[in-house]
Amino acid sequence: MTVIQTRPVLENRRPSASAWADLALLGVALVWGASYPVAKSALVLAPVLVLIFYRFLLTALAMSLIAGKELASTNVYDRACGILLGAILFAIFIAETYGVTLTSATNTALIISLCVVFTPILDYGLSRRLPPLGIIGATASCCVGVGVLTGGNLTFTGGDLLVLAAAVLRAVMVVATKRLMATRTMSTAALTAIQAWTVALSTMLMIIVLGNSDDLFFAGDTSFWLAVAFLSLFCTIAAFYVQNAAVRRTSPTRVSLLMGTEPLFGFLLAHALLSEPITTTSLVGASLIVAGTFAGILFENRKLP
Repeated sequence: MTVIQTRPVLENRRPSASAWADLALLGVALVWGASYPVAKSALVLAPVLVLIFYRFLLTALAMSLIAGKELASTNVYDRACGILLGAILFAIFIAETYGVTLTSATNTALIISLCVVFTPILDYGLSRRLPPLGIIGATASCCVGVGVLTGGNLTFTGGDLLVLAAAVLRAVMVVATKRLMATRTMSTAALTAIQAWTVALSTMLMIIVLGNSDDLFFAGDTSFWLAVAFLSLFCTIAAFYVQNAAVRRTSPTRVSLLMGTEPLFGFLLAHALLSEPITTTSLVGASLIVAGTFAGILFENRKLP
């Protein structure tokens, strides 16, 4: 009798924990969607590398305070994994941030969403399995949506291509994090700190190599530093902590598909914050991408052969 009474309680708790995890990922999608109009506004005031440097320097300092003892006891292999993942993150932000300067915040938010398509394809491919037909159909819907979004042109602008490269790298990042860190003991806070230091130092080195070392002493106005604070505290520290924690506990495909709501938030916020126009073409493109994303979630959950 006791067993019969206990089981329903345990079963009721599990969906609740899963629901909180899903809500946390949706929160990440919301702040990342907001990051594009905020970053685009900040890039009017400062060069790309300066924004990336200060964003990740603040992140690295904050996460080091949080995970100081854990960082000191981290073994060499774990640090190497964190640096490798940080290098991938650096490449993502170089492509993404330069891309957003060359295209609209709306296009950036929608094209970057293709990572939810690339992630399951990469995840299945590394497991030597073909993606389910439903995932392939979702991929087609997202690709058509991007085509509509860019006006039906066969070639993207330079900015669109950079954002597309960032989407591919995001997929690599999610799958690599799962495969490298799933069995490691390093905490999510320590991992996020190592990644942030890797990006900050790589950006600083790039600024110096390009002969722009004076940019390291950039004196921005209040709006710039508020943008840096938002991008660092919400879009980097909180968002990457949640993503790193989630991907170590579930499948890369599920995490990326839940993050597929990001383009919807980015699309709406670009209109609300930057007054970027909502046209029939952009609505159709956005609808196809979002529809493909949620179709992918449906088929991933059903585990179609």
